Amino acid sequence: MPTTVRSTRSIDWPTVLIYVLLVGLGWVAVYAASYSPDAPADPLRNLSFAELMGFNWFKQLLWMGASLVLIVILLVVDYKAYDTLAYALYGGMIVLLVLTIFIARPIAGSRSWLEFGPMRLQPAEFAKFTTALAASRFMASINLRQQNWRDQAVLAGLTLLPVVLILASNETGQALVFAALLLAFFREGMSPLILLLLAAGGVILLLALLVPKAWLVGGFTLVLAVAFILNSKLWRHHLPLSLSVWVAVIGMVFGVDFFFNNVLQPHQRQRIEMLIDPGKDPLGKGWNVTQSKIALGSGGWVGKGFLHGTQTKFDFVPEQSTDFIFCTVGEEWGWAGCLVVIGLFMTLLWRILLVAERQKSVFGRTYGYCVASILFVHFTVNLGMTMGLMPVVGIPLPFFSYGGSSLWSFTILLFTLLALDAHRKQDLLR
Repeated sequence: MPTTVRSTRSIDWPTVLIYVLLVGLGWVAVYAASYSPDAPADPLRNLSFAELMGFNWFKQLLWMGASLVLIVILLVVDYKAYDTLAYALYGGMIVLLVLTIFIARPIAGSRSWLEFGPMRLQPAEFAKFTTALAASRFMASINLRQQNWRDQAVLAGLTLLPVVLILASNETGQALVFAALLLAFFREGMSPLILLLLAAGGVILLLALLVPKAWLVGGFTLVLAVAFILNSKLWRHHLPLSLSVWVAVIGMVFGVDFFFNNVLQPHQRQRIEMLIDPGKDPLGKGWNVTQSKIALGSGGWVGKGFLHGTQTKFDFVPEQSTDFIFCTVGEEWGWAGCLVVIGLFMTLLWRILLVAERQKSVFGRTYGYCVASILFVHFTVNLGMTMGLMPVVGIPLPFFSYGGSSLWSFTILLFTLLALDAHRKQDLLR
């Protein structure tokens, strides 16, 4: 008989409660963001189904209802299926991503949405789930601390293949999220040197945009020279490596202009320019972020009140139901409301890490860390976008932003982990 979740006692209810609170508060924020004083979206009005489908809050309710069905299915399905079918699900998603590149209709310059009548789905959202499953399955079959270069290449290939396909559909933001999986790999024994090199590379690229190149190269060369002078052993043991790093840094510094001007697309260059100099074009390219920061700051300590946000009510912030949903929280709920939402997210991440650590299998533990990492990156980048601290890359706020693909993908990510954990707890109850 398949092993399924047969007892509600085996479910991690604190995590479920946080999920319900986030989804519920998210719906309230979507309602506020889509509210118009000229055509109020009053749920008590006698409207036809077709008329209700014109309101984001109603469609979000439908997505929430479908999420409940997904949750039941995820908890009832035999837990072994997630491990057994990991590669098959991953392969199917790769095929879907390839098809999306060729058959999807361009929307805002991106071919990333598949349309099924009135419904649209974004395969890139669900690719995070299937990639997390496949990577966890592969990690469970090797010892990451002792793996050879072939294993490393396979793991890198599993992670990068969907990234390449998503980039080919011109969806940069979703592709960047896959970098979150490195945090899960680090937990399982990946060398911290890889994370340090990637972080250092990012810092160098950012400095190359802000600091004169001659100063940057000169300063790095001076630091390297002083290190050799102070420690003569470096000459004998680390000179080749140091020279290689020095050459790589020079290549990055002087290659950033070519990459910026010839590889990045115009809208991507604009986003980086607005991050570096937010006041350069506040009424044009920087309009979204400028209005978002005004909305956040105008809320004060306790906010202007539900449906009383002027930035929200008069549509000053584009994409306010999706990417910039958090500025609705700041304007209408104030600093206190923002603190509550951030606290819920941080508590959810803490609970997920607890669930991940108590798993008895490498597969379950790795998958748990993949879930936590993906949610953490989405949460951090979305808030950074809203506050003007990060480039606008089109990443939704988990469980809050409007959209079926987003809500369903995060629900599947989370409740697959809870299904794995419920089985572990059932074994303890026997």
